[in-house]
Amino acid sequence: MEKQIRIAVAGAQGRMGQEVVKMLGEDQELVYTGALDTRVSDEEIERQLAEMKPDVLVDFTTPHTVYRHMELCLRHNVRPVVGTTGLTPEQLEDLTARYKEAGLGAIIAPNFAIGAILCMKFAAMAAKYMPHVEIIELHHDKKLDAPSGTALKTAEMIAAVRENMKQGHPEEKETIAGARGADYDGFRIHSVRLPGMVAHQEVLFGATGQTLSIRHDSINRESFMPGVNMAIKAVMNLNQLVYGLEHLID
Repeated sequence: MEKQIRIAVAGAQGRMGQEVVKMLGEDQELVYTGALDTRVSDEEIERQLAEMKPDVLVDFTTPHTVYRHMELCLRHNVRPVVGTTGLTPEQLEDLTARYKEAGLGAIIAPNFAIGAILCMKFAAMAAKYMPHVEIIELHHDKKLDAPSGTALKTAEMIAAVRENMKQGHPEEKETIAGARGADYDGFRIHSVRLPGMVAHQEVLFGATGQTLSIRHDSINRESFMPGVNMAIKAVMNLNQLVYGLEHLID
């Protein structure tokens, strides 16, 4: 067996964190070094990292703390695998530059479900030919950010290949503010938050005489674990920050 990868988990008590810990215990190539207590000072977190000596930090915490954790990982040569969404474009740009300068691998993924990554890639393929598109994302009512990181990443991938246009009636008016969803580069994103849901996304395309719907549903959080496992192993061979799991699959 090759050298085992040592992993610490931030947010280990959360629903996603618990699934990560369970997954780590089922793979002999991975060693769980412990839960990182993130409610303490930076100095205390650094002390924990020094004691655990992880190769990788898996982070499923909050947007308010993950940026700080990634800064601390840089100091301790720890490679982060981050599933927390809500980082600003400025923060992503800053971290990308700093990790590249350090030659240290990192992965930030809005979604770790392989099916969700394929949904994004298929949507980008379709947008070249069907530029009239809207995104509907549905999540549990405890989710902090809206729209979801997955929806934003999907929108970025669509916008990169889509014909630049503002869709809908040129004189349309909202009788209730926000009824048409959030505008992203001329198309719309809609967020739904309800108990009983986990993570769901549908990308709808319309053209003359036809529609196309691309949908992915995560029924439980176990669906994210194969992607987390893949990211942990992949990040060991990276020397920069990668944003989006689609860069790791063909």
